[in-house]
Amino acid sequence: MHIMEGFLPTPWWQIWFAVSIPVILFGIHKLNRLVNEKREILPLLAVAGAFIFVLSSLKLPSINGSCSHPTGTGIAAIMFGPAISAVLGIIVLIYQALFLAHGGLMPLGANVFSMGIAGPVVAYLIYRAGMKANLNFYAVVFLATAFGDWATYVTTSVQLALAYPAGDVLTLAGFMSSFGKFAAIFAVTQVPLAIMEGAVSALLFKYVVNVKSDILVEMKVIEDKVVKKLKGISA
Repeated sequence: MHIMEGFLPTPWWQIWFAVSIPVILFGIHKLNRLVNEKREILPLLAVAGAFIFVLSSLKLPSINGSCSHPTGTGIAAIMFGPAISAVLGIIVLIYQALFLAHGGLMPLGANVFSMGIAGPVVAYLIYRAGMKANLNFYAVVFLATAFGDWATYVTTSVQLALAYPAGDVLTLAGFMSSFGKFAAIFAVTQVPLAIMEGAVSALLFKYVVNVKSDILVEMKVIEDKVVKKLKGISA
């Protein structure tokens, strides 16, 4: 997912910056307001940020110019929403680009959009739909984070196919041909990695529910009756 420095040509790296910047600015606004209103969420923010950093640093070589790895952003999307997830994502991606040679600054907009925006939006929507349908909480977390991970790599495949369509001319046929190749290569590593991420995310949420369920309820991440059910407490 981390597209490397210099790999995206003009105008694509600029386009993805233009698309991502408004979301980041909105996320910063939401994050500042949330922190000012609820200082007690800071430990959860730290956990979510650390989770993104650790998982997204476990890279495996994939398509030339990119790599494959878990993302970790689904957890943040569930807790804080996609906009704040984008802020945590860009912080992690800047650090990785500067100090780990993981990604780059020119493709930062594209990497933020795939890992910090597209994936979290999918994870958030699946989580909300699953909870509204009264499905098992941990199963919903698993599905949301796994599909959020896959959405990240579908988005990266789209980004690469737009920049490098078959035949070097951007047509629908050229785009679809390149997209199919990029997505197929990513799928080899990303299908099992996303399943692993879903399982780890569910386990992390089990811990958070046990120690910080009151904050989750206050932020309307989970209903109190669901917490009681998970803890085996009679209503």
